[in-house]
Amino acid sequence: MIAFIILCVLLLLGHMLRGAIPLLRWLYLPSCVIAGLLGLIILQLAPVAGVDIPTSFTEGWSSIPGLLIDVVFACLFLGVSIPGLRSVWRQAGPQLAFGQVIAWGQYVIGVGLVLVFLGPVFGVPAIFGGIIPVGFEGGHGTAAGLGQVFTDYGFPEGKDLGLASATVGLCSAVVVGMMLINWAVRRGMVENVAQRDLSKETEDTTIATIPLDQRGSAGTLTVKADAIETFTLQLIFVALAVGFGYLLKEGMVMWEAHLNGGLIDQIDALKASLVGATTEQTGAIEAKIANLAQDRARTSAYILESFPRFPLCMIGGMLVQLWSQKFDRRAMLDTGLIRRIQNGSLDFLVVAAIAVIQIQTLTAYLWPFLIIVVAAILWNVFCVTVLAKRMLPDAYFERAIAEMGQSMGVTATGLLLLRVVDPNYKTKAASAFAYKQILHEPFMGGGLWTSTAIPLLVIWGPVPVLGIAMGAVTFWLILTFFTPLIKRT
Repeated sequence: MIAFIILCVLLLLGHMLRGAIPLLRWLYLPSCVIAGLLGLIILQLAPVAGVDIPTSFTEGWSSIPGLLIDVVFACLFLGVSIPGLRSVWRQAGPQLAFGQVIAWGQYVIGVGLVLVFLGPVFGVPAIFGGIIPVGFEGGHGTAAGLGQVFTDYGFPEGKDLGLASATVGLCSAVVVGMMLINWAVRRGMVENVAQRDLSKETEDTTIATIPLDQRGSAGTLTVKADAIETFTLQLIFVALAVGFGYLLKEGMVMWEAHLNGGLIDQIDALKASLVGATTEQTGAIEAKIANLAQDRARTSAYILESFPRFPLCMIGGMLVQLWSQKFDRRAMLDTGLIRRIQNGSLDFLVVAAIAVIQIQTLTAYLWPFLIIVVAAILWNVFCVTVLAKRMLPDAYFERAIAEMGQSMGVTATGLLLLRVVDPNYKTKAASAFAYKQILHEPFMGGGLWTSTAIPLLVIWGPVPVLGIAMGAVTFWLILTFFTPLIKRT
């Protein structure tokens, strides 16, 4: 309980610091990120100052992100009407292609750099190439959720490096994004920029409170309280989504155990047949045993057992939402309350994840970390300044800056930058960005591929993963420029 209270105090202090320091507001840093950095500083400086922080103050912090990320991803599609694929493709095809190029390009940059430079020069393992897409495209929740996966594959430092890259990505998304917006304004590329003067902020805006006459509803009561509290019912829906994810994971593990058992039985049978075999037969049998052992390692040794649960919880959320759309005629699922559950979970996830980052890990990999982060930032800038005008239709900068915000931070960062350049949503950028998420999120940004790529970097090695990423970038570019499937007009 005391550890939870300390987290709440950190969040409050982070919110108060945001209101007191104009620079933090200009950077649009969320209070949870400020709170996490504050906790990180305290935990790192306390031993230096000779202060012994009781373990009860931080008990369970390291496990919080791995638990809450299931809730965050379970809520991702709850309350969001899922349209047909044809409708989504028609409205968000170019946006999806652009987002996919940015996301896959992060793997090309990260894995490619490790393969040709960082590995030979600094000796970093192949899995190091995955920390950029995990931290940038995935974010703090994904980095925390993949912590055990990094550990299972012999690189426990990956969690701290992923969290550090997520923090750097979030901060640089805002800073670099605002620089690009100013650059675009000077060149007349946008017309609807929201001018912001921090010197004219009122007390309400500095502490981010909403005026009394403008406050909206956090949610809607869908059932009578004498039966069940509406908020409780929403928690049940979230729990069902997480439960589906849990069952999917258990099913994968059981199937893996069955597959492993079958391969082991075949290997044992072949080993038994070695008794009394001729020299020629022994060679053939040993070759079969080696092939089966490779199949076991490649297909089932770690991929299913170590596959994180949160992408499966996202699938569970989609199943619950589809059930709601088809059968819940009384509309008991409330979008507003679901978002409160999701955002509240994310706040606590981020503050705990940042606070427990092991600085020693970051310093041990400082130069390769800085190189790969700078390269990833430059890739995102290239996409906005060069690729966007060629891949996106009208309002290409508005669309591109939102995509960059998400690919380096979180979806909220993308919407934040979009709100600066299009405060009243006069362009189609907001709707295209929203629709694109439906097809993008299940695979990238913490989705199925993000979770699978880390094990594959170890099992297959960097070359096949780099080839897949380069192939994906090429596929989306060809689809955009050489086929009629994506209309850019």
